[in-house]
Amino acid sequence: MKTLVPPGWPLAKGYSHGVVAPRGQMVFVAGQVGWDEKCIFRAADLVGQAAQALKNIVAILAEAGARPEHIVRMTWYLGDKDEYDVSQKELGRVFREIIGTYGAVMTAVQVAGFVEKGAKVEIEVTAVIPDA
Repeated sequence: MKTLVPPGWPLAKGYSHGVVAPRGQMVFVAGQVGWDEKCIFRAADLVGQAAQALKNIVAILAEAGARPEHIVRMTWYLGDKDEYDVSQKELGRVFREIIGTYGAVMTAVQVAGFVEKGAKVEIEVTAVIPDA
């Protein structure tokens, strides 16, 4: 994956402004909330739910033969931007533990609510498994 930084732009912090993905098989992961494989929320806080959602994403990617480093796009839907702001350091820690270093594009938006009662975050990704 090649990151895109137009001349004179600063490097993005924790994500990339744009990427060029290699040719390969695309994998689309639907929005994952912070519940486990039995659809039970084990954490009530944003960090705990985000960690579980990221683990869910890694498990789904593995089913396609993909790994976290194949992620080219990630979108976070947040229930509370203020909770996100105060949790960024801890979110960064769990993100690095589960996903690793990250150079893909990322968007985060606050939403009015979630379909799943009790959800604090929903994360979706697109990955590209490079051709051999």
